[in-house]
This record gives sequence, C-alpha cells and structure tokens, in this order.
Amino acid sequence: MPRGDKSSYTGKQKRQAEHIEQSYRDRGVSKATAERRAWATVNKLDGGGKKSGSGRRKAGSGGSNA
Repeated sequence: MPRGDKSSYTGKQKRQAEHIEQSYRDRGVSKATAERRAWATVNKLDGGGKKSGSGRRKAGSGGSNA
C-alpha cells in the first residue's frame, strides 16, 4: 500500500476528515495543510486506519503507566 493511501479508512473516518479539513479551510489554512492536519486528527482519535483487528483507541490509553 503506497504512502498516503486512504483505502484502510472507513467511510466515517473519511467524512470526519472532510469536516475537519473544511473547518481548517474556513479559518484560512491552506488546502494542503488543512488536509494534513485533518488526517492527523483522525489518526489521533482512532489510532489510524481501521484495518482488520484494530479498533478505536480506548480512553485514557497512550501514556506510560510506570
């Protein structure tokens, strides 16, 4: 799968990215930057594309427990 391929994302994730991107565009951010930030936000929320065996990140995970 080439870098930047969005085929592993669900329709919901793609819609979320579109809405987030539009929000950035409304604030005057360039198209390329808005798209990059939108996908970064979706990845942060869901932990990346929804490939088999992966799910949404659980609340509170992501920090060290030590």
